[in-house]
Amino acid sequence: VQLQAFGGGLVQAGGSLRLSCAASISDFENYAVAWFRQAPGKQHEEVSCINLSDGRTYYSDSAKGRFTISSDNAKNTVYLQMDGLKPEDTAVYFCAADRYVLGHSAGWTNMHAYDYWGRGTLVTVSS
Repeated sequence: VQLQAFGGGLVQAGGSLRLSCAASISDFENYAVAWFRQAPGKQHEEVSCINLSDGRTYYSDSAKGRFTISSDNAKNTVYLQMDGLKPEDTAVYFCAADRYVLGHSAGWTNMHAYDYWGRGTLVTVSS
């Protein structure tokens, strides 16, 4: 299984970016795919997750209302549309996938429950 995250870049505060996570998974629809981020000097932080089997979505408080996660199962791709970006959104964004994470008690926010990770893509938001 391979995940590739791309779409990061430099954007001004208030701007938008769309990240993509392309997965080489044969039964993609049986997975949950999440986005995490890591800002300089900080720990990983959960951002959003989508259950590809039923389309249910989850957001962190910081992402709610500004970010939208979606998927195109035919393309094995998950997107993260980020609007109203703030300088504090600056981070390396990673996508992760797992079949069973949503069945765990800790839920989608537990980064250690994900078996597959992509290389990150850097998002820089200037003020």
